[in-house]
Amino acid sequence: MHPIIKILIGAILLIGSIAYIYSNYDPLGIGVGAQRAFYTVLNGLVPPFVALLGLFIVWLELDELKIEKELKAETKKK
Repeated sequence: MHPIIKILIGAILLIGSIAYIYSNYDPLGIGVGAQRAFYTVLNGLVPPFVALLGLFIVWLELDELKIEKELKAETKKK
C-alpha cells in the first residue's frame, strides 16, 4: 500500500477519534449500574488509543516517505 494512503488512514483515525472524544454522543443509551460504568471507561479509553494509533501511523509513513526521498536522491547521485 502506498505511504500516502496509509497517512490518510492514520489521519482519519486521529481526527475521527478526537472528534468522538469531544462529542456528546451516547451511542448505546445504557442505563445505570456496572454496565454503564464499563461503557464510560470504554468510551474514555478507546478514542485516545485510536488517536495514538493514528498518530503513530502518520509518523511512521511520513518517515518512510522521507527515507524513500533520500534514497532516490542518493541513487540519482550515482
